[in-house]
Amino acid sequence: MHSDPAHVREFFAARAADWDDRFPHDGPAYRAAVAEIGLRPGQTVLDAGCGTGRALPFLRHAVGPSGAVVGADLTPEMLAAAVRAGRGADGALVLADCARLPLCDDVVDAVFAAGLIGHLPDPGACLRELARVTRPGGLLALFHPIGRAALAARQGRRLTPDDLRAEPNLRPLLDEAGWTMNGYTDTDDRFLATASTKA
Repeated sequence: MHSDPAHVREFFAARAADWDDRFPHDGPAYRAAVAEIGLRPGQTVLDAGCGTGRALPFLRHAVGPSGAVVGADLTPEMLAAAVRAGRGADGALVLADCARLPLCDDVVDAVFAAGLIGHLPDPGACLRELARVTRPGGLLALFHPIGRAALAARQGRRLTPDDLRAEPNLRPLLDEAGWTMNGYTDTDDRFLATASTKA
């Protein structure tokens, strides 16, 4: 969708101020997805491409006060919107490209990524980087509050066989990046692909 990080940043910077207002009913879908990935109290979770931080309160609730939540995003305006919405209290917000994270190897138990994969200039590089920072056996959840067909309709386009999030395309991409796909759901009201890092 986007050719480089500067275009991604520009796209979201222009939309940051009213992003939450455009999609006011997504909260329950975020809550359900976070609940499904099975986070436990005390764990460390990364929200990759956290945007305005809509998942952060649910991630914080899942890992509890003894856990750690990090939200990383490329766009300063989106992080500023997260702070304005009070979500900075739910996790540490970091300005970073998900393909070059300022994190050590094997430091997070899980990665939550909402709407991220379709905006990446190099999805493989980002998925490899997410695997690098995730402990062996750690989890990845690629989420969108609506499914592929519904999103395509919203954007006025048709689904094509080369769609990155189609299971036959996504499974080998994850595999090459160090992940094993565990689950795949693509319905009108949700997209959720889960994977774990290879030991």
